[in-house]
Amino acid sequence: MTGYQIFWPLLAHVALVYGLYALLGLRRAKMVRAGSIAKSDYRENHGEPAESLVVKNCLANQFELPVLFYACCVLLYITEADNLVSLGLAWAFVVLRYAHAAIHVTSNDLRYRSPIFAAGYLVLVTMWIWLAAWMLMS
Repeated sequence: MTGYQIFWPLLAHVALVYGLYALLGLRRAKMVRAGSIAKSDYRENHGEPAESLVVKNCLANQFELPVLFYACCVLLYITEADNLVSLGLAWAFVVLRYAHAAIHVTSNDLRYRSPIFAAGYLVLVTMWIWLAAWMLMS
């Protein structure tokens, strides 16, 4: 394959991150307007209301496991292991991240969020195994 297809799921994840930043800003602005919290309280982020805290935590999650996703996508491209299998895995990971984020910023119900996180984790592990196997066979 070795086109740029492997980077589309990566860009889709970047869009999720920007969307979460926008949502965080909207929720914080809403609470400041409602008088629930002072704008200056965000300087140190102490006592963040739950409505925006879940978005803040979700956003932080996008810089944990997904960092390994970014590295894997770049390595898949460099090693020319970016084929339909790796592309399918990459899209599966991103879809699961969107689902995880949607649950995180709405109900935040761990009964649903945890299995989706685990599925994304396993998909990403599979991507790394695919990369390693490809390099061993090359």
